[in-house]
Amino acid sequence: MANEIKRIVVYCGANVGNNPAYKAAAEAVGRTLAEQGIGLVYGGGGVGLMGVVADAALAAGGEVIGVIPEALKVLEVGHKNLTAMHVVPDMHSRKAMMLGLADAVIAMPGGFGTMDELFEALTWSQLDYHRKLCGLLNVAGYYDHLLAWVRHSVDVGLVKAVNMELIVSGDSVGELLDGLRSREFPLSQKWMGR
Repeated sequence: MANEIKRIVVYCGANVGNNPAYKAAAEAVGRTLAEQGIGLVYGGGGVGLMGVVADAALAAGGEVIGVIPEALKVLEVGHKNLTAMHVVPDMHSRKAMMLGLADAVIAMPGGFGTMDELFEALTWSQLDYHRKLCGLLNVAGYYDHLLAWVRHSVDVGLVKAVNMELIVSGDSVGELLDGLRSREFPLSQKWMGR
């Protein structure tokens, strides 16, 4: 049974990085989501990969919803032309609202903020606070080391093997969306060892 995805939250960097593949992937993500009628939910920034993915989705006629903390809005890093922009008091409220508006997660290349958002989404899935799969867009092998760390954590008994099923990895946005649609969400009893 296919998972219906009406909106997807995309976590990505506030910088574009030094590999042109990251920017190209962000453009592909924004464009593909719009073409497939999937709304983009993201951190509301107009800079870095965040700005690139939002601009690409908007240019293709897609719905783009930003969620930005008041402190970042004051710094004027927010995107000016979104379908909707929600201003929230803090980062925790931002993460909760973004997940609440979406059906699944895609993490693109990014820094500490992207990792924070990804791991909070994974933890909330593991604890059955929501039932949303987390996709890693593994652009140019960006997430190879992270995936190896997850496997290592399973091997040493600190992460249950079934928890790896929360993560869907793909090298292209098309492959990743196919995986997010087709993977069945594991039962919560499996996550908690019951």
